[in-house]
Amino acid sequence: MWSHLFSSATPPVTRSAVMSSVESSGDGGKWLDAHYDPVAGLYTFSSCVDLADLSGDKESRLVVGDLGTGSSGMKLKVYRGTALISENTLLDLPAGLVAFFMDLHEPRIPAVAVASGPCIYVYKNLRPYFKFTLPSLDVNPLEQDVWQQVREGQIDPVMLKEMLESIRKKADIPLSIRSLRFLSLEADEADEFVQLHKQQPIRRQTVITCIGTLKKSTADEDGMSCLVIGTESSDVFVLDPEAFTILCKMSLPAVPTMMDVAGQFDVEFRITVACRNGSIYILRRESEKPKYCIKLSSHPVGLVRVGKNVVVGCTDESLQGFTQKGKKLWKIILPAPITAMAPMDLPIRGLQAVLVGLANCQVQLYREKNLLSTIKTPDTVTSICFGRYGREDGTLIMTTKGGGLMVKILKRTVVFDDRDSAPGPPVAQSVRLNVPKKTKLYVDQTLRERENGLAMHRAFHMDLSRMRLAAARAYVKALESSLTPISSSLSEPLKMNAVVQGLGPSFKLTLNVQNTASCRPVMNLAISFLYDDNLYRIRNPYMRIPLLVPGLIYPVETFVECTSDKGISDIIKVFVLHEEKSSPLLTAHINMPVSEGLMLN
Repeated sequence: MWSHLFSSATPPVTRSAVMSSVESSGDGGKWLDAHYDPVAGLYTFSSCVDLADLSGDKESRLVVGDLGTGSSGMKLKVYRGTALISENTLLDLPAGLVAFFMDLHEPRIPAVAVASGPCIYVYKNLRPYFKFTLPSLDVNPLEQDVWQQVREGQIDPVMLKEMLESIRKKADIPLSIRSLRFLSLEADEADEFVQLHKQQPIRRQTVITCIGTLKKSTADEDGMSCLVIGTESSDVFVLDPEAFTILCKMSLPAVPTMMDVAGQFDVEFRITVACRNGSIYILRRESEKPKYCIKLSSHPVGLVRVGKNVVVGCTDESLQGFTQKGKKLWKIILPAPITAMAPMDLPIRGLQAVLVGLANCQVQLYREKNLLSTIKTPDTVTSICFGRYGREDGTLIMTTKGGGLMVKILKRTVVFDDRDSAPGPPVAQSVRLNVPKKTKLYVDQTLRERENGLAMHRAFHMDLSRMRLAAARAYVKALESSLTPISSSLSEPLKMNAVVQGLGPSFKLTLNVQNTASCRPVMNLAISFLYDDNLYRIRNPYMRIPLLVPGLIYPVETFVECTSDKGISDIIKVFVLHEEKSSPLLTAHINMPVSEGLMLN
């Protein structure tokens, strides 16, 4: 069934063992057992495993950085199917391994970069191609002076140890590896160590803790990628893929241990870094310091990006989801400690999930906080890698604590049940809306606003200032001419509203006048009307108002008769006057309705 994965050219498997039916039944029948070799002798982690087409024949190989015994036997191994086809000895323990495209040459064959100690070893066509060494760090000047005195015979090893201890406690710059090793020696070994190293110059060299890749300018699958490395000196470097020069350097508050990279270096990128202080920092383009910080309740042991969200596994046996800005989305408790994590991305099925290896010999598949599948393994899993192996897209590769190699293939007819067994809101609540794609007009407008942002901001504030000035002028003019229904006079504070009743030709006009003063009455007031004599006739065009007591509403009624048969209406102006003042206290404009009764006649 999976003969296309392991071609006929592959040597026969001599030590492989097919998993028993009891063990394979633990995954619910969703996976096919392709290969299991319990004595493969692979000791590695997820950061040192990758899949890449290293020969340009459309068949992916398995590339593994083998840790060996921890002190010897470190090797770079390449598998095709079930056979080991290449081996290269590594000088130090590998901290990470990635496959990346470093040029635009045809055929498109990726190179392999192995981070080991302070160096990155680049292999092309399975042969050593280039070695990049991290730049040296600044050495403490006090430490240099002390070793210079030793070189000149001014101080003995006992005095040297005391002075180095004092420098280590007070200095901002850490001591070099030589000085730290000297401080750890016994007295009988110190003299020999000093005689051996005192003539050599002091160097302080950092080491690589994690490595990733970042697309240079395009998001194509075979586009050129930059190397992103985290170091023990709490720095993150972005390296040019061709010249291997440092394009960008960013600083972190703590030592990075895991990272995930997204975006393009020339456009916009986001580097999510998990550090030893139990926090996760998010770095962005043109920012030397972290943009966002996620503080965890316990130390992270796994970091995977799924879409725009970040999934973090912690030492408290929990799996947590965060947005790319650090907002916590969900948290679930796992049945055992986490030993390995890896993303599971299957675009042809639209599946994005997280594979979590547990210490209870299980591998669980999660989509957000929903458990989709559980795989039982014969041994604890130490590394997980999912992707295209050979010619099969849905291949799951795992290594175990005992050095075993396990390969499973996802069935093409499998359907994952996305039901959430945990209490809480329904799954439909977390379904993302189908946001339409950005149109060309939107992109052009965004570019225009970005280029002319200052001018547009100034024009907006100019128009806003002009509008405020026009409104203020109109308000002052209304106050000066008493064109408002509320009086501006402090001695006669009045308020008035009008109500028109009737269909016509006769209307009842009621004016409600109120004295808004707190305790002072208003007297000697009158009401006058200004109207078109050809349209209207008012029974009392001039009326006196009695004394207005504060707080009470006084209705003043009169009748208006429409004398025109043309079916038109006009405005009647109402003035509240004081007998001793020439200007009105307030003014109201009444829009009279059309006389419907006169039109019917």
